[in-house]
Amino acid sequence: MDKSYQSIKRKNAVRENITAWCFIIPFLLFFLCFLLYPILKGMKLSLFDATLGGRTFFIGIQNYAAMFQDKGFWQAMFNTLFFVVISTPTIVLVGFIFAMFINSRLKGTIFIRTCFFSPYVLSMSVVTGLWIFIFQPYTGLVTQLTNVLGIGEMYWLNTKWLVWLAILITTVWWTVGFNMILFLAGLQDIPEDIYEAARIDGANSRQMLFSVTVPMLKDTTVLVIMLQTIASFKLFGQTYLMAGGGPGTHTRTIVHYIYETGFTNRRMGRAAAMSVAFFVMVFIITMLQNKVLGRKKD
Repeated sequence: MDKSYQSIKRKNAVRENITAWCFIIPFLLFFLCFLLYPILKGMKLSLFDATLGGRTFFIGIQNYAAMFQDKGFWQAMFNTLFFVVISTPTIVLVGFIFAMFINSRLKGTIFIRTCFFSPYVLSMSVVTGLWIFIFQPYTGLVTQLTNVLGIGEMYWLNTKWLVWLAILITTVWWTVGFNMILFLAGLQDIPEDIYEAARIDGANSRQMLFSVTVPMLKDTTVLVIMLQTIASFKLFGQTYLMAGGGPGTHTRTIVHYIYETGFTNRRMGRAAAMSVAFFVMVFIITMLQNKVLGRKKD
């Protein structure tokens, strides 16, 4: 009887393992072919003097040495870090505020939630085309508002610091809905009993926010900050389509510079070296974030 039971149990375990692998193998093949292989290929390419469609010559770490001496690379890296610093806190905070508003269960919140999230499903070209029209100098909506306020014409996409503000506004409008959904899921997982106990103890709304809601959302906040930081590092479409990296090279990010190096200047080896360095930097910053924020959580 025991042997029969053990045999049936082993057969069920084998059947479950086969079912699990049937679901895992398609993703594993996709990961190996379209993610891991290109990463390893790029690391190999960074050691060669390679042109787009041309011959390759092994040169070792010369691409990395030239990269560290390239002023354009460091300027693009600084521009990227600047955007990460200004965008990550803004988008995380706005997403949290929107989630709190949606979670208040007022009338019409389903429609408002749909409106907040709907820009996230739009493509980059559609989003930038819309905001280029809004920020254009003579007939744009923002220009009309500044004229009404008596400020006058403002050349948003051609002025050194205004262009960053325009890119930030565009990015917030486009991506904040995703962070809002993550925060909303975290808010809805907080038991109502905790709020009820806080009310019985005499806590007001501000005390419940900072003593109950914010601490209970630490895991969600860490996730949102890490995802938003990585997304901000990958900034390319907004700066490329809205300002072309300008004025001058003021908004040229590292992804934009890698694109120009590889596909405009046709120096694929140099572009691969920059991509590897960029990957390592983002990986290190993400690990440091995880360690620091995780320590605060503990």
